[in-house]
Amino acid sequence: MVEELAQADDAVAACVDAAAWALPEHDLVAALDAAHRLEQRLAAVKLALVRELDGRGTPRAQGASCTTVWLRERLRLTVPAARRLVDLATALDTGNPGIRQALADGAISLDQARVIADTVNTVNTSTDAETADKAVGVLVDWAAQFDPTHLRKLGTRILDHVAPDIADAAAQATLDADARRAARDRHLTLSEQADGRLRLSGILDAETAGLLRATIDPLTAPSGPDDTRSSGQRRHDALAEVCRLALRTGELPDSGGDSAQIVVTTSYDGLTRRLATGALDIGLELTPDTVRRLACDAAILPAVLGGTGQVLDVGRQRRLITGPLRRALVLRDRGCAFPGCDRPPRWCDAHHIHHWADGGSTNLANAVLLCGHHHRHLHQADWVVRLGDDGHPEFVPPAWLDPEQLPRRNHYHRRT
Repeated sequence: MVEELAQADDAVAACVDAAAWALPEHDLVAALDAAHRLEQRLAAVKLALVRELDGRGTPRAQGASCTTVWLRERLRLTVPAARRLVDLATALDTGNPGIRQALADGAISLDQARVIADTVNTVNTSTDAETADKAVGVLVDWAAQFDPTHLRKLGTRILDHVAPDIADAAAQATLDADARRAARDRHLTLSEQADGRLRLSGILDAETAGLLRATIDPLTAPSGPDDTRSSGQRRHDALAEVCRLALRTGELPDSGGDSAQIVVTTSYDGLTRRLATGALDIGLELTPDTVRRLACDAAILPAVLGGTGQVLDVGRQRRLITGPLRRALVLRDRGCAFPGCDRPPRWCDAHHIHHWADGGSTNLANAVLLCGHHHRHLHQADWVVRLGDDGHPEFVPPAWLDPEQLPRRNHYHRRT
């Protein structure tokens, strides 16, 4: 297969270099159709490879918490995109083979395959395999005329066409399946932008969407005739106000042993002279004005920084890494330090590099922040963690994974 894919890669490379402008219009349209069909057929191959790797447990053997995270790191995908690949690979492998064949033939697109797989899965809960086969055939035929959104709407009444005697009962099953799919697909992603802001994106299930609207809608009304904010800006400010209200309740769960709080790092002299910028413990930069405003409402938690920016030892001699020492560790690692992991500090444990039971000390030079999965993985696998010359953690992979054993670092939490 590797050799055949290499040949296909060479053929595609030749097409990339071809002069599209020289083609007559009918050839240009035909080439577009052929490229689209080839893209879907390659998607079928990729899904089969994903399913095989997942079944063999290769991602976990290489240190990833799951196949989704491994694909995110390996193929440079977003987590939702990687999750959709894994889910569809599983659905096509365990579901009706006609869907996989239609994708391999280039008769349907990847998004249409997702819709058909979801629809047929619902049909299977209400009827037999023969009816499911009929449903696949009808949906594949419809896919030649309708986009995925329209196809999904048509699919809600597919049994009216292939099994009208049980269509009404199956309609309820469809609603139940939609609810399960909404629960499966729910997610919220926070992506740091180059200028220090966060991009908020995700999909909310119906209940959470209702909660959000009920919470922020009362706060989104214009404050008066002089309010020039756009509707999007008012929603942004309403969400900020909701977060402030939640922090003020004092009822949020602890975060790694510390109460929920905002930690701002800055220099004392700069703060008093109103010149210093600051940084949140999640790595975002703050303006001097913002630092001074937050300093009015929150305790200033001191962190002593060395010349290269690493946090100096806070000198606590105890087994558990909590309080000021944990805050220093969060400030340095900013999340799970294992390569490729994007888990935030709140999901992480503090790991002794040289085990405490073996005489290791409890200080910053002997600690690293790890999520639960990678904490367990490091204790069980042959990875070695150490601090580099700049005081930041690096991980040496086992020889079976990387014969050269080149140290790796996590770049997801670090600013460029």
